[in-house]
Amino acid sequence: MRQLKKSASRSMLALFALAFCLPLPVQAADDGERFRDIYEREWDFRLREFPLFASYVGVHDYDDVLGRVSESDQARRHAVWKSIAAELGEISCERLSHDDCIDYRIFAKQIDNFIAEYETRAYLLTFNSDGGFFMEWGRLPEETRFRDVQDYRNYLARLHELPRAMDEYIALMRRGLEIGMTQPRVILSGRDQPIKAQLVERVEDSPFYRPFAEMPETVAGGDRAELVATAGKVISQDVIPAYRRLFEFFHREYVPGARETLGASDLPEGERFYRAQIRLYATVDMTPREIHDLGLEQVARIRGEMQDIIEQVGFDGDFAAFLAFLRSDSRFYAKTPKELLAHASYYAKKIDGRLPLLFGRLPRQPYGVAPVPEEIAPFYTAGRYVPAAADAPRGGYYWVNTHDLPSRPLYAIPALTLHEGAPGHHLQGALALEQADQPPFRRFDYISAYGEGWGLYSEKLGLEMDIYETPYEHFGRLTYEMWRACRLVIDTGIHAKGWSREQAQDYLAGNTALSLHEVTTEIDRYISWPAQALSYKLGEYAIWQLRRDAEQRLGASFDLRALHDFVLALGSVPLDILKDEVGRWVREQQAPGA
Repeated sequence: MRQLKKSASRSMLALFALAFCLPLPVQAADDGERFRDIYEREWDFRLREFPLFASYVGVHDYDDVLGRVSESDQARRHAVWKSIAAELGEISCERLSHDDCIDYRIFAKQIDNFIAEYETRAYLLTFNSDGGFFMEWGRLPEETRFRDVQDYRNYLARLHELPRAMDEYIALMRRGLEIGMTQPRVILSGRDQPIKAQLVERVEDSPFYRPFAEMPETVAGGDRAELVATAGKVISQDVIPAYRRLFEFFHREYVPGARETLGASDLPEGERFYRAQIRLYATVDMTPREIHDLGLEQVARIRGEMQDIIEQVGFDGDFAAFLAFLRSDSRFYAKTPKELLAHASYYAKKIDGRLPLLFGRLPRQPYGVAPVPEEIAPFYTAGRYVPAAADAPRGGYYWVNTHDLPSRPLYAIPALTLHEGAPGHHLQGALALEQADQPPFRRFDYISAYGEGWGLYSEKLGLEMDIYETPYEHFGRLTYEMWRACRLVIDTGIHAKGWSREQAQDYLAGNTALSLHEVTTEIDRYISWPAQALSYKLGEYAIWQLRRDAEQRLGASFDLRALHDFVLALGSVPLDILKDEVGRWVREQQAPGA
């Protein structure tokens, strides 16, 4: 795609805005039809604008391009979404069907979040300690579909676009430096590792070259030679130089110019930015102070339960001494990466066999267990679920971090597996993909409060599934719950109350059995990713409140499997919609003849 001149960009902006503001045809006058017309137009627009996302959801019309992210492109998209918001404002949920009203509320929130991202200039923060554009590109070899010659040519065309896209991202980061919209300097050490991994001497050593090492039989010999030759040129002339420019910019400009403050409150319009991030990730209208106080309340409760475990095992020492014991005793740590992966795999299969106790519907898609990639492992979290693309010839993956084994306690593995695998993220995500009757903007959305809240809720379900085998594993579950409760205190402490990095580290280390290495990486994650960490405990807290209410109201007729199936069938929804829908489900169960 050619770079547009400024005048052409303005013309395109006007055309896009006009397209979304044109009067609807008469036959679409019904609010339901009008709404479907709006979200279908926007979805098509969204796929064009974000081609990597389009590939992920199984739409391959844009597999040969990377998205455009310049400031003019950000403004153009903002204008489109503002016009969509205006159209949505003319439609009333009261005149829609129940299902359409749910869709409307979810879609409207998505559009509001897109608008807020532009207006708070969140797009200038192009990466955090957990991810970013250059890490997303690094996964292209694994995430791209390679079935035939055209798939390979699309991949190469996408790599050929990488220098243009890289320069646009660098321009955004440079703009961030100008106005103080940067990541804090203190968290930047080591964040260049995924960039350095691309600076290879031999093309064949480039991660982007891997798809050409083993090509399917559907690619004939002559085509193979052509593709391999083209790959060599594109990687050597486009990809590696682009990453080298990013590496040099990172060290010469970004790190020296990055802000020395920590909190989101210190960003331009920081308070507004932080509140917008809370709404994005937690989907609640709570103040930082309210969240902080809830966190303190939950920390106190969990601390009491942890003390009960310490007394149960007969440990002779105080809470701090018990944490030191857990962090240092070799019995709690794997000797090799394979041993850690085997331990995680054992619990994954143990859990699989007990899922029918609590769930009536299970997904068709499986998942595997794999280590976190080496280039990101040193600063990555303990584990992560990596979903498969919609039409990928693989299942999801539960990543286990095997870097620095003395920081990866075995007693935490059951809770981690329940969260990242099943009944946590895999069960949740795989079932969502099977909701074919839902519009794609719902099927492929991930709302952190719902997703991470369910993941944390799943850890406690391990008690009902009899997964935890020792008191130490029970303590591991509690330390994971405490970890998420501490996040409510720490995230708001950093971003709204002026906490230092050391203050946050001390609070997390003093209340959990997390390794000190993991404490450091986690605090840097919260510093660089405001409000995302709030979604776990706030989501789980809401789910447990809804479950308890349902149990109380339904009494002997309460069916936990039915409730779980209903919640998962909703897909990813904001917490207010989850509350409304579970309330409706309870009323239906109470109805005569239900």
